[in-house]
Amino acid sequence: MIMELSAVRLIAPWFGTSLVVWSNVIAVVLLGLSLGYLTGARLSLRADPVAALRWVFAIGIVLVGVIPLLTPVVANFLTPEQVNLDQALELFQWGSLAASALLFLGPSIVLGCVGPLVTEALSRGADLHAGDAGGRVLFGSTLGSLVGVFGTSAYLIPVWGLRGTYVIAALALVCALAASFGAWRNAKSIVSAGPLGLALVGLLPLLGTGSAHASAAGFELLAVKESPYQRVRVVAGEGLRFLQVNEASNSFQSAWQPEPGLLAGNFYFNDFALPYWWQAESPKIWRVLCIGMGAGTAKRVLEGTLPTSVDLAFTGIELDPVVTELAKQWCELQADENDLLLSGLDGRAALRALEGPYDQIIVDAYANQFEIPAHLVTREFFAELERLLAPQGWVQLNVGGSEPTAPLPVAVAGTLNRALQSSVLTMQVPGTQNQIINLRRGGGLPDPTGPDFVPARMPEALQTLLRGRNVRGQWAWITLQGPVDVVLTDDRAPVEHLLFEDL
Repeated sequence: MIMELSAVRLIAPWFGTSLVVWSNVIAVVLLGLSLGYLTGARLSLRADPVAALRWVFAIGIVLVGVIPLLTPVVANFLTPEQVNLDQALELFQWGSLAASALLFLGPSIVLGCVGPLVTEALSRGADLHAGDAGGRVLFGSTLGSLVGVFGTSAYLIPVWGLRGTYVIAALALVCALAASFGAWRNAKSIVSAGPLGLALVGLLPLLGTGSAHASAAGFELLAVKESPYQRVRVVAGEGLRFLQVNEASNSFQSAWQPEPGLLAGNFYFNDFALPYWWQAESPKIWRVLCIGMGAGTAKRVLEGTLPTSVDLAFTGIELDPVVTELAKQWCELQADENDLLLSGLDGRAALRALEGPYDQIIVDAYANQFEIPAHLVTREFFAELERLLAPQGWVQLNVGGSEPTAPLPVAVAGTLNRALQSSVLTMQVPGTQNQIINLRRGGGLPDPTGPDFVPARMPEALQTLLRGRNVRGQWAWITLQGPVDVVLTDDRAPVEHLLFEDL
């Protein structure tokens, strides 16, 4: 269980943590265990099953211990550094399966041999019936699995990191090997097993630190930390700082620059500044809710683009406290008088504690730059947002897709359209895979083909951002009169399937 629960986290910097990746890892482990059970059953027929068990433990120690060392080699081979996000998406299905097979199939087969061999050894040594011996082994292994599940998520990964976790798993096999020699009763056997255990302990500080994924050329690694959810890094380059979460293909979750305002380049965060200027009225307080706050990029963009006469009241929700911790340290994330920054809360669960109303709600909750949580794009979720939205309030979602009419943006936009009964405008950020879905409660969205798309009152920098966005193919409408093929619900929201349909 230690190996299996850590496996997805270990390969996440290259392949992400989507349902597809989890399925591939679990499938490989199950296949390995089934082959191991069969192999162990054959080995148990030998004259001395305990001797075979010792070999199994010894091989398992090596195979489990080297997994974190082999992972960068295997993953980098399957996902070369120069691969862009489009190409990387194609690798996430078969690449994660191939990596899982290369890294975890062998250890799973070896560990699967343990159960039959221990059962046979116990049956012979204690003169037990097969059912009695098997039941005792299953009892002990299931309890061990429980320890592995809770110990891995609550202690091993947060405290020792992924590499250290695998070394500890190898140490557990060292203890099992020692026990197979009767080590608890035989001091000589303890001494014989000791050097291997000491060698692994000596490697623990080295393997339990650092990042498994080196920074791209030209970028400086400023900080890296393991959280209960993911590996979080802060890197610097090109005059910016980027917060990365389990990232592959040099992508990022948040960007920081010294001065608030629009980021130089085609960053989707800049689109979050549009709703205020797209409306005719100019409120004195602009109330914003951001689900998926990250390092607070949306907040800094708004701080630098709203008129100086307007007060920003920003409420941000971030699932991972480590993200918030590093953002405060490296990206100047701080709560002003009118702000509320919530950390360690799921975005949807936190909605129940908020009152609103908000003039603008931003949904930018992602992992690995393309994995949007399914429960944050459903009809039921949008109905909860409606309770917090001001009468003429705006909703914006960042959704990945090759074009505004790609399957996933269309499904999310259509679901939002039906849930809030308002037209939806999806716009592509040039040069990116980001589709910004825009809705204004009660209507009033700008028409890309009309004069209100780039209003004269809008600052020149934002006018420049919008010029060229009115080209056909860069935007798409979904109206109440138009058909909607897919409405995502809590019961059925196949976001991974829709994303891979776009390939």
